[in-house]
Amino acid sequence: MKDYDELLIALRRITRAIDLYSKRLQKDTRLTISQLLVMDAIVKIDKPTPSAIAKSILLSQATVTNLIDRLEKNGLVQRKRLGTDKRTINIVLTELGETKYEEAPELLQSGFLREYRKLESWEQHLLVSAVGRVASMMDAEDIDASPILAIGDIDGGEPFG
Repeated sequence: MKDYDELLIALRRITRAIDLYSKRLQKDTRLTISQLLVMDAIVKIDKPTPSAIAKSILLSQATVTNLIDRLEKNGLVQRKRLGTDKRTINIVLTELGETKYEEAPELLQSGFLREYRKLESWEQHLLVSAVGRVASMMDAEDIDASPILAIGDIDGGEPFG
């Protein structure tokens, strides 16, 4: 085995773990990770607008609008005008959306973050530095990415419906 094989194997394992989790999540919920992230943001943001959701999950507003359209088509969210400003549209979960959200398993990055936070500060810095260096070595530093552990197209198709 060459000196870099262990690193390449570890990278393949990470990629495979994310892929398997994403597929299991879609099979179990019929939702993509991106759709679940939108639903999670709706729950956590006070008066969630499409732009606030996009900012929260670090996706473009166009992508989030597309995801909201899909969720709305499937009866999981509604666009509502709340308050006195009739120009502002808030996104709310429907009863079905609330049920789907509550039944969905934890997102992969939640488990990762729980374990990451258990590390000593120096270990966290070492990991960030090492993985950042790997991304640079793979000419990946300019690839648009948010801190969402998912594989494939960010819109993720349309499994639900």
